[in-house]
Parts: sequence; C-alpha cells; structure tokens
Amino acid sequence: MAGPKAVSCGIEEKNLPKGKLVVLGRFLYALIFLFGGASHFSKQTIAYAASQGVPLAPLVVPLSGIFAIAGGLSILLGYRAKFGAGLIMLFLVRTILMLDRFWAMHDPLMARMHMALFMENVALIGGALLISQFGAGPFSVDAWRTR
Repeated sequence: MAGPKAVSCGIEEKNLPKGKLVVLGRFLYALIFLFGGASHFSKQTIAYAASQGVPLAPLVVPLSGIFAIAGGLSILLGYRAKFGAGLIMLFLVRTILMLDRFWAMHDPLMARMHMALFMENVALIGGALLISQFGAGPFSVDAWRTR
C-alpha cells in the first residue's frame, strides 16, 4: 500500500471518532515512557540499577531514559513512530534482561512482583510491535507527511 492508507489505514477517511481514539491510544501508551524515562536521570534509579547488577549504570541508565523519552515522544507525536517503537522495544528488552529476572529471585514475594513487571513489559513490547507494523495512524506527523 502507498500513501496515507499505509500509515493510517484510512481510518480518518471513514470515521473521525475512531481516528481520535487512535490519538488517545498513542497518548496513553506514550505516557509510561515519558514519565518513566524522566526518572532514569535520578540518583536513586541509577543506584537501584547498579544494585541489581546493571553494568556501567551511571552511563546506561540515563541512556535508556533517553531511549524511552525519544521513543515515547515519537509515538505520541506520530513522527517516525515505527522508529520510535523500535527504540521502545530496545529499552524494554534491555529492562527485561537486566531487571525483571523473576526466575532468579529467591524471595517468593519479590519473584511475583518481578514476574508482574516482566509481564507488563512483555505487553508493552506487544504494543510497540503493533506500532512498528501499522505506524502512528491518523492525525500524526507521519500521516500528514505522506499526504
């Protein structure tokens, strides 16, 4: 497919309320990365990551915050949203491998908590995969640029 239908699947041509729901969905999806990414610059977050064995935590934790914020903004604005979804996936896969290792926990309560965080991040990867395949949808910079 070529043109705006490839980016937005023609939703805005058929039904304005559905297009608005896609924008709302992008907004809600991006919030967790915008707020969470900002916390990656705090000393507490860096110290926690270091205590969990993240190598070079003072460098990689703020870098992961940049990935989360850039990906979140990309998806929110619908500007190169497929690339932004890729940044989000890199951020989440790294998070799962470094911090959500519930299978390595000895305390059953901590294992359950980290399993919940693991599953949350797997679900967020699923959302990023959808965005990486279907794009930002209507009312986005990507859709506007293809017109």
